[in-house]
Amino acid sequence: MTNPDRRGMTATSIRRKVVAVCSLLCLVLGVVVAWQSWAQDKAQDNQRSAVVMTIDGAIGPATNDYFQRGLDVAEERNAELVIVQMNTPGGLDASMRDMISAMLGSPVPVALYVSPSGSRAASAGTYLLYGSHVAAMAPATHLGSATPVQIGGGGLPFGDGDEEPAGSDGDGEDGEKTSPDQESSGDGEQAADKEADKEADEQAKPGEASPRRGETAMERKVLEDAVSYIRSLAERHDRNADWAEAAVREAVNLTASEALERNVIDVVARDIDDLLAQIDGREVVMEDGKRVLETQNLAIERFDPDWRTKLLSVITNPNVAYFLMIIGFYGLIFELSSPGSLVPGTIGIICLLLALFAFQVLPINFAGLALIVVGLGLIVGEALMPSFGILGIGGIVAFVIGSVILMDADNLNISLPMIGGIALLAAALMLWTMTRFVGLRKRRPRTGQEELIGATAVVNSDFEGAGHVTLHGERWNARSSTPLRKGQVVTVVGLDGLTVEVAPQEEATRPSESS
Repeated sequence: MTNPDRRGMTATSIRRKVVAVCSLLCLVLGVVVAWQSWAQDKAQDNQRSAVVMTIDGAIGPATNDYFQRGLDVAEERNAELVIVQMNTPGGLDASMRDMISAMLGSPVPVALYVSPSGSRAASAGTYLLYGSHVAAMAPATHLGSATPVQIGGGGLPFGDGDEEPAGSDGDGEDGEKTSPDQESSGDGEQAADKEADKEADEQAKPGEASPRRGETAMERKVLEDAVSYIRSLAERHDRNADWAEAAVREAVNLTASEALERNVIDVVARDIDDLLAQIDGREVVMEDGKRVLETQNLAIERFDPDWRTKLLSVITNPNVAYFLMIIGFYGLIFELSSPGSLVPGTIGIICLLLALFAFQVLPINFAGLALIVVGLGLIVGEALMPSFGILGIGGIVAFVIGSVILMDADNLNISLPMIGGIALLAAALMLWTMTRFVGLRKRRPRTGQEELIGATAVVNSDFEGAGHVTLHGERWNARSSTPLRKGQVVTVVGLDGLTVEVAPQEEATRPSESS
């Protein structure tokens, strides 16, 4: 017979052994997983890679955000090179300068590659190429048209590539040279500009036009600032500074092969593999000194635009931001006019916040924004306190003017059909509100003492002089100069305190019929 105590001790020892074996297996598994993770990290550290980004479209806040995040990713991955495939018509000056500053300060070399064939690096794209450590283009691509565009209110000095830059045909505003006899001798700044124009005329070769300098002092400042900026980038990377200046002053363009011949770019490559092969061993200028590129056998890692970049690109579209602001404003108005609806208020606050975020990164003219807000307020005020159209008309005028001048950039202006459509919609809403008020004035009162005049009542008992009638389910004191019978239907023709004056329906309607 087996001893119960011995059986218990055997079961306990078995459990302990099982627990010990499981613990040992878990420890071994943890060590294996940690070793594999370390080996993968080590392999990634040892693997030399190039991060490839894509810029396709206008340079703006979304592009700037995407570009700088890509540089951070390349630094985290210890990449050897960043390659940016670019096709752009131009864009915002502020975004372009931020991108160039980030590129010049990046510890990872950046190669700007205009590709695929048929792409361009116009306007701001030309500056980005000159600021890159390696400037490359694919066959059948071009760059140039970097002339500052005349704008109102300050903001964007670079055109949208789709539009012809001012002065590119030789007789635009920016393109005309100001001769000394076209300006009056005024302050010291104008005199200095005249002297500079004379020197430029003297330095020009016979038969050649002098460089463009702009008509006004503001045009000269913008133009000269752009020239100095692109020349400094060219000198940093030992590229053709004279052609860069011509691209700014004269809006000239070059094909890929011409750019290579004139030392505007470094490489013409068919694809990324060809680019990596050609720039291997090339010396580039970094912030901390010169560096020799080692691009052979680099692994390609893509960093494509994600949902954040795409969302930012959508809401920073001036038309979308403008429409979000209108929806947000009216959503809040509808919520305040009928508290508790929740849906208009929720949609309105979300749209308004998105619009404010977009306006934060767009070149906004605050006078235009104030006019839009005032205009919408006046339109709503017309609906709440009719003023025979004065508030409404003034609101529409302020709204349209503010919408037109809202953006401080020619190529980011809001679509005029959209402005006209929203203005017409606001005018239609205001007209509908006014007609509704006029219609309400013609209706008989529905509440109060005025509503009782003309109402019908039923006589409770026969009386002549004073008696009682049932009116709206209530028992009222009544007076009548005509004898009335019980159950007779009468009409209220007057009111004296809590006593109604009634008359038979025939007598009550007779005066109106005779009139």
